[in-house]
Amino acid sequence: MEESITITFEAFQKDLEDEHEKRDAIRTIVKELDQAARQMSTVLQMVHKPGGLQKVPQLTEQVQKIIQNEVQELHSKLVATVPSAEFYRYHDQWKFTMQRLVFTVSFIEFLSSQRLLLWQEAAAALFLTTDRSEDKLYLDLEDYLHGLISLSNELSRLAVNSVTSADYAKPLQIASFMGDLESGFRLLNLKNDSLRKRFDSIKYDLKKVEEVVYDISIRGLAAAPVSPDRETAAPVSPDREAAAPVSPDRKAADADS
Repeated sequence: MEESITITFEAFQKDLEDEHEKRDAIRTIVKELDQAARQMSTVLQMVHKPGGLQKVPQLTEQVQKIIQNEVQELHSKLVATVPSAEFYRYHDQWKFTMQRLVFTVSFIEFLSSQRLLLWQEAAAALFLTTDRSEDKLYLDLEDYLHGLISLSNELSRLAVNSVTSADYAKPLQIASFMGDLESGFRLLNLKNDSLRKRFDSIKYDLKKVEEVVYDISIRGLAAAPVSPDRETAAPVSPDREAAAPVSPDRKAADADS
């Protein structure tokens, strides 16, 4: 009996050692992945500097190289280390890194086309999948949503910095995009968890951007939309524009004569 118990616990010890080694291997890969994500975030910070928005194509190219040369390889290492059936068992070790990666590709998409990068598109851009049946690393939906909230935080900052760079159209684009994003999140029945608490920050970010838009609007810095009637109205001749208005006294004198 004593021998069988010893054998059993020796097997337990072997399992614990294997688990510890696996977690160490995952931790090492995630650390490299997080470093790549931080590197991409540093590159994208250039858009906040004067003239940074004109460098979006070059910045996008730099980020795409990091994704293809580093992120893709590290994701492959994670897949080789963690069986697909056990992804959720170790998900806590890389979820924050995935959220940062989603923010990065979503920010690039907005800067390039002013549109929302969808869940499946974000997964494809990072060489992940949204299909649990595939033998690839899975992008969790909550990680995707957390990444969008981080995008909201960054866009509110970009709205302010765009004004300091005399780009008064960008805050209007950001306000429209964030308004749609905030409306989309309101459709979700979020529980009282980290996602629900972070969602509140979108409302504050949107309010901040709306204040920026209001400020540039009352100063006449935002381009006013042209009404259809004004677009089709006949042009006013230069002579008519230059003519001085007739005063009421002049009108009365002409009537008496």
